[in-house]
Amino acid sequence: MKIYKERIDLESKDQIEFMDITDEVNDIIDKSGIREGQVLIYCPHTTMGVAINHNEAMLLQDFTRVLYKLIPVEDHYSHDLFELRSNGVKSDGRSNGHSHSKSIILGANESVPITKGKMMLGERQSIFAVEFDGARKRDVIIQIMGI
Repeated sequence: MKIYKERIDLESKDQIEFMDITDEVNDIIDKSGIREGQVLIYCPHTTMGVAINHNEAMLLQDFTRVLYKLIPVEDHYSHDLFELRSNGVKSDGRSNGHSHSKSIILGANESVPITKGKMMLGERQSIFAVEFDGARKRDVIIQIMGI
């Protein structure tokens, strides 16, 4: 079995942003030479997530609206009470408890089977790196395992 890993560098522009990385993942799979196996798309950030869904502009607006409704920015988050933190973790100045909460609901990774060198995505499925605390420079790790 072969393992191939590469990073995709991203820069979000909005607080919540669905960044379609499907083409980049396909390019990395092509470079890997792996024809049968699986690809892991992993986000190493606690205020981001990874999702697979349909890339349609109005649907992405719906997803954003639902996330704001489920986990409002203006709610009160203990994480944002910087002066009460006693664990030695320093703040970057962002009140982003809502971003961490959105991330834990969405999750930090997706795995997709590969056959004949192609991801087995449905016809309308795309892979998104989802920003919850933008604008920021980010990265996503792509690891391909197989033969």
